[in-house]
Amino acid sequence: MPSEATAARTSPRQVRRPPSALRDRILLPLIAVCTAVTAANIYLAAPLLPLIAHDFGSTPSAVAWVASVAQFGYAAGLLFFAPLGDSVSRRRLVAVLSLVTTAALAVGALAPGIAALAAAVLVASAATVVPQLLVPLVAERAPVDRRARHVAAVISGLFTGVVAARVLGGLVGQAFGWRAAFVGAAALTAVLGLATAAVLPVERRRREGPVFAGLAAMPSLVRRSPDLWRACVRQAGMYGAWSALWTTLALLLTERPYGLSTATAGLFGLFGLTASVVAPLAGGLVDRFGAAKVVRYAYLLAAVSVPLFWLGGQVMAALFVAAIVIHAALVASHVANQTLALTTTRSPAAANSAYVVAGFAGGATASALAGLAFTHWGWGGVCAVAGTWLVAGWGSTAVRR
Repeated sequence: MPSEATAARTSPRQVRRPPSALRDRILLPLIAVCTAVTAANIYLAAPLLPLIAHDFGSTPSAVAWVASVAQFGYAAGLLFFAPLGDSVSRRRLVAVLSLVTTAALAVGALAPGIAALAAAVLVASAATVVPQLLVPLVAERAPVDRRARHVAAVISGLFTGVVAARVLGGLVGQAFGWRAAFVGAAALTAVLGLATAAVLPVERRRREGPVFAGLAAMPSLVRRSPDLWRACVRQAGMYGAWSALWTTLALLLTERPYGLSTATAGLFGLFGLTASVVAPLAGGLVDRFGAAKVVRYAYLLAAVSVPLFWLGGQVMAALFVAAIVIHAALVASHVANQTLALTTTRSPAAANSAYVVAGFAGGATASALAGLAFTHWGWGGVCAVAGTWLVAGWGSTAVRR
């Protein structure tokens, strides 16, 4: 029998957890928080536009293009930086991009004019693609039967960051000024980005071919994988429908019959917190029933939301319900489609980049058309654009290729 001294040395309270086990325990929560903080940088300027315009002696409409610059910067980052996750150490890449984002936000906080601010926002948004580097890593390391739930945790963080940028960014800017909001975002990005890089697993990779070979391979990757192609097209349709409705909702709320203030209309962004509840549930459903079935029901939910949004043109309660339903549909579809995109090829980073770019393209195009539709046909025209995007996204993938 072991001696008392030996038993004392080997008791559970005395056993230290190996560093790798401790790292695995904190890795997913830290990645989710880092995703929230970095994703918020893309939308940071949007709620601060009135304050920025006042500081530079301009009007909000004259500086609104700064928010669009952030979208273009993010798109460029997705194309050039996100595919590097297949060939470059993600630990080093996350650290470098976090520092670049921090520096760009700091420069933006000191910007003497709107052009300098726009340039800083462009660089910061291009470098803030850290979430799309981390999602493939989470999918790779997750147990097969819990993969979608782990991906859902990161997606939940992403949507939480989007909401925080719109709500908290506006509150901080109102209390301390828009420059303080940029400084705060820079500090959070540096702390969370470097902390996440420190706990990421060490990867020793030998790069073959040009640095941006992943970008060049994306079109052929989509052509060779019918599952990836379906995930891209279906999410483009879903995200396009959501973007058409969500980006023009403020126009509806600030005009007749509602006539709300811009600040009050902005509180509708809190409905984005639906993602925090739906994403883990959707992850469990994908693990249990498969991605295809979850996407199918997500599209049914989105189809129900369109007539509710149309009715919301006159009935506020219908808008409340529609906002919850469309967010639930978007997040469930995103969890399912992104899990499929990450597991259907041998190049998960490039596949994930193709998937996110496709969704972004669908959303940007639908938003532009929705703005024109609202100008010419009102809120009913916006709902028609959203419905058309859903039909196109599902109909073009319903038959086997």
